[in-house]
Parts: sequence; structure tokens; C-alpha cells
Amino acid sequence: MNDIKKPEVSAEDMKHINGWGIDADPDNDPTYPLQQRDKAAHEVKWDRPKQQPVDQEVLHSIERPDVTAVYGTSAAPSGISGMLRRIAFRYGEGRFAHWLPLVLADRINSVEGIVSDLCHGRVTNVFKEKGMKAQWEHNRPAVIKKAAVTAVVVTGVAWWLSSRKNK
Repeated sequence: MNDIKKPEVSAEDMKHINGWGIDADPDNDPTYPLQQRDKAAHEVKWDRPKQQPVDQEVLHSIERPDVTAVYGTSAAPSGISGMLRRIAFRYGEGRFAHWLPLVLADRINSVEGIVSDLCHGRVTNVFKEKGMKAQWEHNRPAVIKKAAVTAVVVTGVAWWLSSRKNK
């Protein structure tokens, strides 16, 4: 996968994307009046970084022709959350069909992490990871309210389930 050659993309190739390269023309720089720059200030003084090797699946926007030169990812997408992320990246960043699956994938990924911990014999310390000690110290009324609401909901669900079994 490291030997993949990516085609160079010119600004002309991206003309169909509204707003792409809006800052490419130094004469159309909206910050010019603020900075009072001369023509020499518009010169690019850096080279594009060498492409970081792509050795795992990296999801990127369909608005971009390729991954950025340098990217960060802790792990390749996997499981149900990974499937949702792949679906999300089929759509542009301006659509709910991109962002809603990503939000849902984050929630599912946290559950997958807990299940993975349990499968490896580790019990997740939810109270510590949720910052319950700090919440108790700094926002005690909210913690009490959450506990009360949770108790009412759990009691209601338990009562409903037990009343269904008795019928």
C-alpha cells in the first residue's frame, strides 16, 4: 500500500468545487488592507511536505482528491462504527448525511471499546472516565439530578418489564 502513486492535482482540476482555492490569488487577499503587505510578501516560502506513507485506511473528504500530505489517525476504522464512517465519507462535508453518521459512529465506537475491554477481561471504570469526581466536586446538583433521573427511568423500565411478565 506504500507504493501507491497519487496523481498531482492542479487548481484547474478543482474549479468545479465552489470556493476551492479562494485564497490562491494574492491580489484577492482579504487580509491585505489589514497587513499592508507588498508583492514580495505574497511569495510562497515553503515546499509541500513529503507525502506521509499511507499504510492503513485513511478516510478523507470527497472534496479533496487525496489525503493531506501529513495526516493523523490513531487506528483504521473498524467494526460497525467503521462501516458508518465509510458511509459518511461518501457524502460531502456540507450534508447531514456526512455528519450524522459520524456522530452516531462515535457513540457506537465508545460501546465497541467497552465491549472490547470486557472481552479482554478489563472492566471499564465509567465513573472515572466520565469525570464523575470532578463533577461531584464542582457541580453537585447536576450529578444528583442525573442520578435521580436515571433511578426513575431504571425503576420505570423495571416495573414495565415485570408487569409484562405477569400478564
